Amino acid sequence: MPRISVIIPAYNEEKSIAHVISDIPAELVQEVIVVNNNSSDSTSEVARAAGATVLHEPRPGYGNACLTGIAYTANKPAQEQPDIIVFLDGDYSDYPGELPQVVQPILDGKADLVIGSRVLGQREAGALMPQQIFGNWLATTLLRWLYGVRYTDLGPFRAIRFSTLQQLGMRDRNYGWTVEMQARAAKQKVRYAEVPVNYRKRIGVSKVSGTVKGSVLAGYKIILTIFKLL
Repeated sequence: MPRISVIIPAYNEEKSIAHVISDIPAELVQEVIVVNNNSSDSTSEVARAAGATVLHEPRPGYGNACLTGIAYTANKPAQEQPDIIVFLDGDYSDYPGELPQVVQPILDGKADLVIGSRVLGQREAGALMPQQIFGNWLATTLLRWLYGVRYTDLGPFRAIRFSTLQQLGMRDRNYGWTVEMQARAAKQKVRYAEVPVNYRKRIGVSKVSGTVKGSVLAGYKIILTIFKLL
């Protein structure tokens, strides 16, 4: 079996993070890495008690947390580095038990990047806000027009070969992380696939889509990233 590590950026997710970790198929995953992104609650303590490796990234930003997790992984001895990295959110909106489906195209040798599509899966009513649905449509349409790739979602639940991830040269430190990965992969002709994943209302309030300011900033950064990487 290939070595699989999971990276979970987490900001004030003390009520949900243990659920996320416990639902990850332990028989498939070598290490669960929770990156505490400047939380003011007990996210770190809860995650550590649930069996995760906990890293600390004081600089706010989803991308900052992901980059910290990647750097930690890259600094391991070569024989301990994973073959596949899986990213998912710490708010329990994803279904971690669907990890086998998300990594399967990579295991089958058909893809090097797999996006879990909430659009293709079943969504609990209200799990995706209207601005998220529109933003996803707009971003994936621009990716198709400008980069020639056909995605339906910028979903956070995704898997990528670690060697491919290192080649992408990811840099975004906040809202543009997911679309940057897909745009860079398109430019480098990375084989990709989408699989349906289910989605539910998160535990707690979203720090991005739950506020007008967060939604506007995220939308602006996503569009900016798409054009900047052309």
